Amino acid sequence: MTEPTTPLTTTNSAVLQPGPLVSVSALAKSFGHHEVLRSIDFEVAPGSVTVLIGPSGSGKTTVLRSLNALDVADAGVVRIGEVEVDFAQRPVTKQQVATLRAQSGMVFQSHHLFPHLTVLENVTAGPVLAQRRDRSEVAREALELLRLVGLEEKADAYPYQLSGGQQQRVGIARALAIKPQLMLFDEPTSALDPELVGEVLMVMKNLAAQGWTMVVVTHEIRFAQQVADQVLFMDGGVIVERGTPDEVLTRPRTERARQFLHRILDPLD
Repeated sequence: MTEPTTPLTTTNSAVLQPGPLVSVSALAKSFGHHEVLRSIDFEVAPGSVTVLIGPSGSGKTTVLRSLNALDVADAGVVRIGEVEVDFAQRPVTKQQVATLRAQSGMVFQSHHLFPHLTVLENVTAGPVLAQRRDRSEVAREALELLRLVGLEEKADAYPYQLSGGQQQRVGIARALAIKPQLMLFDEPTSALDPELVGEVLMVMKNLAAQGWTMVVVTHEIRFAQQVADQVLFMDGGVIVERGTPDEVLTRPRTERARQFLHRILDPLD
């Protein structure tokens, strides 16, 4: 693996803003009769890392997708920077969805790269096609982002020529290319072979060190311990515990959190 570097030009400008960058209030979402989220409230400080943990089906991914408006919540208010959407005020318009979505870059479990485009073309597609930015300027920035994730030499390669870890790192560069205020990660290492997990987590640690504001859904407890500023433990569509990594991961207050962490950290016990 090429060691990722840390160019100063990618530092998140949102760290200069006062107050929370992200505010979520009374967020609720149901799919049919299944209530997935029940009155979720939390804030994310600029330049901080928030990690969401919890069992499958607890609502973690739906929270993330609601921040990006991939799932339109039934109720609640989401604010990112100066953009705010009250999902209880119907109808939620396409313009509201697009404006909220433009505030964040999303990295999914699977990389979802365009197979017919080179690595460089994958990274430049969003800024050029969606944001109508100058192609030559975007290409220069994209090469810098590829250097950040340790893949500058793969700019002309196609996705099938990359490992799973490399493809996910391209996915990170692609999300950064739109210059978002917030980076969202939905279990970005869950589909990778164990030996490839570290290279993706290292890139994410570098982003955190640069001051990028991040919300991460993951089962990588060690990553949460090392990088998170706050940890939210979810179960049954609610936030059961919240606090620092030491508070939630080392000294959980609830029996449910203790059971979950025991099973994650000692699966054979």
